[in-house]
Amino acid sequence: MNEVRIKKLNEKAVVPTYGSPFSAGADLYACEEAPVTIEPGKFVLIHTGLSFEIPEGFAGLIFARSGLATKRGLAPANKVGVIDADYRGEVMVSLFNQSGVPQTVEPGERVAQMVITPFLKADFTVSDELSDTVRGSGGFGSTGTK
Repeated sequence: MNEVRIKKLNEKAVVPTYGSPFSAGADLYACEEAPVTIEPGKFVLIHTGLSFEIPEGFAGLIFARSGLATKRGLAPANKVGVIDADYRGEVMVSLFNQSGVPQTVEPGERVAQMVITPFLKADFTVSDELSDTVRGSGGFGSTGTK
């Protein structure tokens, strides 16, 4: 286990939890004073009441909770949120309602999951040529569908 320090910005904030011993993502909880209704096709920023001290060389990636997305149509509006190691503000989840009916998020409800992951910092270099590959410049769907 690696330590990630958190700060509770609200006494009602819930420390992230893992659903099982092998879960990659830790559940983030809504820290709202009252239920929040999200109309179809709209998004709302949901507070977690937490800020994080993510270690240098790591990032927190915010993903949808599969049950919330498939059963109720609620998923992060930006698909994947990125929390950088130098960010110390409150982590909020921009939940988008992709269903056809209003959806209500209750205080204390699990709204997303965060994966803490290492990343490589790229040194981008401009070049006139790139190495050849079998795929080449084949894009969308070029490797087949099966």
